[in-house]
Amino acid sequence: MSGRPHGVVLVRHGETEWSRTGRHTGLTDVPLTDAGREQAGALGERLAGRVFVKVLVSPLGRAAETCRLAGLEGPVETTTDLIEWDYGEYEGRTTADIRTEAPGWTVWGGAIPGGETADEVGTRVDRVIAALADVDGEAALVAHGHVLRVLAARWLGLEAVAGRLLALDTATLSVLGWERETRVIRTWNASGGRDESAPTG
Repeated sequence: MSGRPHGVVLVRHGETEWSRTGRHTGLTDVPLTDAGREQAGALGERLAGRVFVKVLVSPLGRAAETCRLAGLEGPVETTTDLIEWDYGEYEGRTTADIRTEAPGWTVWGGAIPGGETADEVGTRVDRVIAALADVDGEAALVAHGHVLRVLAARWLGLEAVAGRLLALDTATLSVLGWERETRVIRTWNASGGRDESAPTG
């Protein structure tokens, strides 16, 4: 049915060294750790047998490798609209470190010198959602923590900053869908093994 993909599976990439230590990982192409590669393979076991009509993937290596190791089946397209939030001068730093200069700072409301705002990320993910409108079947998006949180908020018709309410661990699956005419979250942050210390990238 036009305007209603059957479901949209969100896949956050596996662990990286920076995600493990809570460093904001935006455009830096940090590779998966050995554990992250194992996590990606485990995602593949959970997705086995599902064929996606469309698979959209961030161009960053940690997402592309997760997609490959998970063995997602279906036409795979790379899109820069799914690249992670540009953290500008705060790239590679933890929130605790940034707060030594900017008390109380969060990515959701604080200034990000040289980086993106939540609304700018929201504009990108709105294009991704629009690209799914005519998908007749299930779609998968393989990307990063903050961009997927913003995407889920926008799917629900909320402001981009509402993504702050949706914690998302590495190597997790989430499913967006419909209840009658209303967009809903059907599954969120489902994982066999959580990386609770990894809020970014």
